[in-house]
Amino acid sequence: MKALMEALSALRAVLTFQLAVICAALALAAHGGASSPRLDILAHFAPFWLAGGLLALLLAATARQGLLRWAGLVLAVTACIAAGGLMAPEYLRHMSPRAPRDAPDQIKLIQFNLWARNADHAATADWIIDQDPDVVVMEEFTADMGRALLKRAPGYHLTCGACSTAILSRRPAREIRIDRRSLPGTYAPVAIARLSAPDGRPYTVVGVHYTWPTYGGVQQAQGVRLAATLDRVRDKRLILAGDFNSTPWSFSRRREDDLFGLERRTRALFSWPATKVAGGRLPTPFPFLPIDQVYAGDGWRTVSVERGPRLGSDHFPVIVRLAPAD
Repeated sequence: MKALMEALSALRAVLTFQLAVICAALALAAHGGASSPRLDILAHFAPFWLAGGLLALLLAATARQGLLRWAGLVLAVTACIAAGGLMAPEYLRHMSPRAPRDAPDQIKLIQFNLWARNADHAATADWIIDQDPDVVVMEEFTADMGRALLKRAPGYHLTCGACSTAILSRRPAREIRIDRRSLPGTYAPVAIARLSAPDGRPYTVVGVHYTWPTYGGVQQAQGVRLAATLDRVRDKRLILAGDFNSTPWSFSRRREDDLFGLERRTRALFSWPATKVAGGRLPTPFPFLPIDQVYAGDGWRTVSVERGPRLGSDHFPVIVRLAPAD
């Protein structure tokens, strides 16, 4: 029995060391994302490297004395520092003061990737309409979902019934521009609507859907083109929302935060995945990637930002309330 316990202890030390090596190596390599789009892919998964480093640290701290234990401790701490360094700027960045809950002339915006394989159009449409939103930015939009929405709320208006990115609004759009170019090109599908706020003043909403970051520098090129689009429609009340397939701890997202000239109102709001596993019997325990983002110009103050419920999509909806800054 003693020999078995010693063998298990040795195996634990080896596995702990291997876990620490993997997490430290990947977290350190992710910092190369500052100059390499491919290494930046690793930065999106910083929470995994942090969680693995913390687990390795716990296992190593409670293991018997030995060289592997100390090596595991050093590498686990390295993983935690490297991964934490990627995530910390998101939690420490400055955000503008929030507006009170009862601020006048608020708008309610929902950002939602509906998912092309969403089999529950009716329940999804019912939830959206029950929220009584002023505007909904939707990706992976389908004609079936459009019919379901308009059937339940015929007073709402769609920018496009046959576009993959669409905007649903309570008030008709004054101006609509649609970019129908498809992924994975350097153009991301974009929908733009000029709307009237409750105070009668206009504001512009831009919806976008980026490709995955695994296509080399394509996502970064989409960001540059999107920035040029924003410059053409820029005003203090500009709102940008979409599925960016990009987390806030990636270097690409941080660069675009500066490039867009807008404040990102979503802070580490985990929105993916929302699908079920084990043959559709069990839901994923929690979302682990914050890839749905909402930006707004300084003409808006944030009232609230929250994640919606699990519906028929592989994304959770994001619900943002904004009030005029003046």
